[in-house]
Amino acid sequence: MIKRSLVLNGKPQTVVTDQEETLANVLRKQLKLTGTKVGCGEGQCGACNVIVNGKLTRSCVTKFKRVADGAEIWTIEGIGQPGNLHPLQLAWMVHGGAQCGFCSPGFIVSAKALLDATPNPTRTEVREWFQKNRNACRCTGYKPLVDAVMDAAKVLNGKLKASDLAFKLPADGRIWGTNFPRPTAEAKVTGTCDYGADLGVKMPENTLQLALVQATVSHAKIKSIDTSEALKMPGVHSVVTHKDVKGKNRITGLITFPTNKGDGWDRPILCDEKVFQYGDAIAIVCADTEKNAKAAAEKVKVELEELPAYMSAPAAMADDAIEIHPGTPNIYFIQKIAKGEETKPVFDKADVVVEDDFYVGRQPHMPIEPDVGFAYLNDEGKLVIHSKSIGLHLHLYMIAPGLGVEADKLVMIQNPAGGTFGYKFSPTMEALVGVAALATGRPVFLCYDYHQQQTYTGKRSPFFMNVRLAAGKDGKLLGMESDWTVDHGPYSEFGDLLTLRGAQFIGAGYSIPSIRGEGRTVCTNHAWGSAFRGYGSPQSEFASEVLMDELAEKLGMDPLELRYLNCYRKGDTTPNGQEPEVLSLPEMIDILRPKYQAAKAKAAKNSTAEVKRGVGISLGVYGAGLDGPDASEAYVELNPDNTITIFNTWEDHGQGADMGSLGTAHEALRPMGVKPEQIKLVMNDTSVAPNSGPAGGSRSQVMVGKAIIAGCELLMAAMRKADKTYRTYDEMVAENIPTKYTGQWTAPATHCDTNGVGNPFSCYMYGLFMSEVAVEVATGKTTVEKMTLVADVGTLCNKLVVDGQMYGGIAQGIGLALSEDFEDIKKHSTLVGAGFPYTQQIPDDMELIYVETPREHGPHGASGTGELPLTCPHAAVINAIYNACGVRITKLPALPEKVLAGLKAKQ
Repeated sequence: MIKRSLVLNGKPQTVVTDQEETLANVLRKQLKLTGTKVGCGEGQCGACNVIVNGKLTRSCVTKFKRVADGAEIWTIEGIGQPGNLHPLQLAWMVHGGAQCGFCSPGFIVSAKALLDATPNPTRTEVREWFQKNRNACRCTGYKPLVDAVMDAAKVLNGKLKASDLAFKLPADGRIWGTNFPRPTAEAKVTGTCDYGADLGVKMPENTLQLALVQATVSHAKIKSIDTSEALKMPGVHSVVTHKDVKGKNRITGLITFPTNKGDGWDRPILCDEKVFQYGDAIAIVCADTEKNAKAAAEKVKVELEELPAYMSAPAAMADDAIEIHPGTPNIYFIQKIAKGEETKPVFDKADVVVEDDFYVGRQPHMPIEPDVGFAYLNDEGKLVIHSKSIGLHLHLYMIAPGLGVEADKLVMIQNPAGGTFGYKFSPTMEALVGVAALATGRPVFLCYDYHQQQTYTGKRSPFFMNVRLAAGKDGKLLGMESDWTVDHGPYSEFGDLLTLRGAQFIGAGYSIPSIRGEGRTVCTNHAWGSAFRGYGSPQSEFASEVLMDELAEKLGMDPLELRYLNCYRKGDTTPNGQEPEVLSLPEMIDILRPKYQAAKAKAAKNSTAEVKRGVGISLGVYGAGLDGPDASEAYVELNPDNTITIFNTWEDHGQGADMGSLGTAHEALRPMGVKPEQIKLVMNDTSVAPNSGPAGGSRSQVMVGKAIIAGCELLMAAMRKADKTYRTYDEMVAENIPTKYTGQWTAPATHCDTNGVGNPFSCYMYGLFMSEVAVEVATGKTTVEKMTLVADVGTLCNKLVVDGQMYGGIAQGIGLALSEDFEDIKKHSTLVGAGFPYTQQIPDDMELIYVETPREHGPHGASGTGELPLTCPHAAVINAIYNACGVRITKLPALPEKVLAGLKAKQ
């Protein structure tokens, strides 16, 4: 143990601790300064930044013995507090820098260190600083963060008043469509927002810390599990195995279609007979400290009989492959697409036919906050589970039978979540902490390290695709044939639904009269397939958007004009035969055309023998909702103080559920003159809020938004007097009129049939991407210099939030195009190893243009937002690479060595 006298946030502080402890743990666990976050735990994300003696320091990799006696330390808590914000914190709020908000304290501390040393930096210097110090953000695309630093510098230098920087409510009081900061922003920028690990630090003293015993092979039979040595280790309370699970010990995969050959009960909570993938949980050690739990987990002996591991769909489809789940074939679901006349005669007569093979791989979500959760039995005897779940009621019904708990005895609560981007559409640790709490009768806490985050949470499911297009010599599309194979990992949940996305979105955006195709879901032993932003469209539309460029080249047409000729117009239908709800694509292309022509001229002018420049485009489409008649509920209640509370389970994984709820409700309640501060939000607790449905498929703004409006309208109708004024709470009670109402809405949509035909979504989103790239001829390295997006997501609930979604999605698309992968379990288990894009990999020049076409079935005319920017920006990047240097990459990511190999092959 060592003692240090510190000056912490300007105040003297004495600390006694283990010299090998990290500075982050001392700050967080001993001193309860939880504004300092721990993300990767490996010094690769910057969430843990503090300033020590004037130097920016990553506290998660700094041992306390390296902190000098008398050191001056500044954490986010010392920079500014709620109601007393530092200009950086104010600017972060104003520019929408805090989306999930988990990385915000680390970035703000980093920016403070920069401005202390360089009071008037350039944008380039800000970006270089964040790159050098490995400040990682997965939400924002970095541009809003640089904007915030630049404005904060102006305030600190006296060039801008803080009052002029702050958001000002319009004269009419309306916040719909404005840059009104999201309600949680102040807590996020001050470090006072408690995420899962922060709440874990503040749990009761008798809380047990959990450590998992996990598989280190990808496929095996379990011969025996010996916990005897682990039980003798210091501080161990118990070791939980499958024998301690009271229920079915399975998580239901909720089979969507009756043609699925699996039963959905293929995923163990704790493995009993087999291991199906690397990282599968076999046992849970419950101990007094995390350190003791992890040490004891090493002592659990698991005897395995290793089996062949099928790490890709082609391997699992081979004739000699064994069934991964005995009794269920590895190819367990088939989805066809059939539209119009048979394609064979169409292709036989076509003037031009193009065909190619495509691969979009196992993109990792890489939130900065690793998975975390806890559970306890409340005073009513109910099991309460806190996690990052973005499908609270969905997960409740998925895990209750496995736990052996009746649904009405289980409560699911979402903690503030440091990003999920879809992986939390699947339960990850919810059932594990539930089992441990039931088995021990004690509160339990579990936080993954980043290796566990990477290796044992779901990934984007790889698609292997072959697509053919037929066209006349005038460029009009005549037909399409498609074949796609989905590598969904070992667990079936939502695999059939994902495979349907291939039928819905390969070729989306274009009038294609004749389509035939078939897709299949394949069980493998690689990471299980979970939802990821765009869900099926980044794979599907990559194939058709790159193939459209190949067709343009064969026809001798410009790629933009080929798209203009074929995009949706009156009388056209989607690949599923549905009429698009709006027809804004021609207008969007008209808007982009002059920018596209200017970009091409600029690329031609600035290309050299050493660096080739090019421009690429792509068209993205996605549906807002879960397929068919998706439904949602929200409660709206008038309170005794005449404020109004909105209750819902619009889960927030950084996309802005708080702002969506507030903005939608405020617009609905404006006839009563309600101010934003008079609306309260109670969200994401199944014991008090209704089933609003999961936050996936860009459904929430549409579905929950419509339910909120329905509830607001019911309340206003009840409050409205004959003279058109509104009753107060006291008047409602006096007249015995209810003060709480349930808003409900069901989408006017139908499920797709076995041939993919239907009207699956009531609202869609449309985007046109343009990428400007530079390719180094000597190395094959690609740099994206600018991205432009023309988007139609209906009317904007909040421009700040929508902008942030667009920037962040585009950044993830650039990562998907150029660097991100989770193929090699060992190599890709860190942020850096998996190709995480930092500031220098994402352009500072990103231009957003909105075409706001009101949606008939959208709340106040809005459609969804979050999925659109990751539908296919990567296709625009890949098309730009070809335009620059003539190398066409069809299998992602386009690593420098792939591009270089293409350049050499051309020579």
